[in-house]
Amino acid sequence: MTTPPPLSEPDPSALICPGDRVGLCAGCQRKTHRYGSGGSPLCQWCMQPVKAGWGRNVRFVSTRP
Repeated sequence: MTTPPPLSEPDPSALICPGDRVGLCAGCQRKTHRYGSGGSPLCQWCMQPVKAGWGRNVRFVSTRP
């Protein structure tokens, strides 16, 4: 993935979700889609190295209903 933009710029997911579902990334504090369906505590740049360590057989599945 490309170099992330400055922290003042939100994750693209924050731009397409309702404002009440926007929160801060647990890693870098960038605004991201954190709450509700499809939300994640990490922005796409912080999530990428985490996913790389999971291996091929593990998928990210939300634990929220």
